[in-house]
Amino acid sequence: MSTVPQRFEILLVPEHAEGRDAAHLAEVALRSAVVRATGETGVSGYPHYVGEGMEADIDPETRTVEALLVDGAEVDYGLSARVSARTEF
Repeated sequence: MSTVPQRFEILLVPEHAEGRDAAHLAEVALRSAVVRATGETGVSGYPHYVGEGMEADIDPETRTVEALLVDGAEVDYGLSARVSARTEF
């Protein structure tokens, strides 16, 4: 039985930063938020997380953000959401 993580930090970064190491992503993030599990499944079929103005469905196995709203709106083109490597909040 796998346990769903109770929180993640999401980094909103410019797409040109993709492929960079985790420490660099944290440096270039335009916004970040710690999101907590709601106990619900999101529309994408993955666990749903909310916090600090962000709502996300995150695949806990791959740590991929599958769906994201920032302040109730979809993310603009040119921006990408990544789960931070940080584990302590």
